[in-house]
Amino acid sequence: MFKENLLKGKRILVTGGGTGLGKEIAAKYLALGAELWLAGRRGGVLEDTAKELMAKHGGRVRTQSVDIRDAAAVDAMVQRIWDEGGPLTGLVNNAAGNFISPTKDLTPNGFNAIANIVFHGTFYVTHAVGKRWIAGGDKGTVLSILVTWVHTGSPYVVPSAMSKAGLHVMTKSLAVEWGRFGIRLNAIAPGPFPTEGASKRLRPGGGFDDSSKMNPMRRVGKMEELQNLATFLMADGCEWLSGETIAVDGAGYLATGSGAYFTELDKLSDADWERMRAMIKAQNEKDRAGRTA
Repeated sequence: MFKENLLKGKRILVTGGGTGLGKEIAAKYLALGAELWLAGRRGGVLEDTAKELMAKHGGRVRTQSVDIRDAAAVDAMVQRIWDEGGPLTGLVNNAAGNFISPTKDLTPNGFNAIANIVFHGTFYVTHAVGKRWIAGGDKGTVLSILVTWVHTGSPYVVPSAMSKAGLHVMTKSLAVEWGRFGIRLNAIAPGPFPTEGASKRLRPGGGFDDSSKMNPMRRVGKMEELQNLATFLMADGCEWLSGETIAVDGAGYLATGSGAYFTELDKLSDADWERMRAMIKAQNEKDRAGRTA
């Protein structure tokens, strides 16, 4: 679909780039000639991903272990990137967190665990990169990975829905405020694209097969479809496109409303929720162990 070396000369930071959708987007960018920085909390995972991608596609991938909830650490990371090669040309805000829970059972810590990453952390990265672009007179592109729930809301994932909706508004707001500096911001709202992290926190004990029955195209997303849209939005040639959140979901949210995806959880008993929480807790502990290994 895209010409060879389409992204040659681009320097792109992908947050949450070690796994899942971030890793897939990074792979496509690298294959098309971009120089990459991958950021995330698990340094070992980032390094493994960087080696894997370079072995397959060549090019250059560098990594930075960072907790994007820490504004000072984010600013230091972005300064390092500038110091070690000059300004970025692109930023992909992909780092996120989510889990399913009845909202009545959420604790403040549970809410903040999501909001501090998705809402606060994404702003910190966008701000740290954007202010340097403006100060240096550099153009740039920000692409944020959101959810279709920003249009409809969604039960059982309220912290994520609220936080992602905030980023939807950030995209529109900064597209206007920063447009005169040659900075554009867009977002992608993917429907179900099965990844290991999503499966274990949003469908513990099950998969995404049932969601395909509700979709007009009767299937879930193919990763190359997301990669292609992310490439188009990052490449030169569509600079007039800014301030948009584009759904790539087979018209799913238009047909059913995003909330339908989790409405089925109404059927769960208290015992079912206890089992779900135990599975999510086990996955979180496994991830924490990976960050300290």
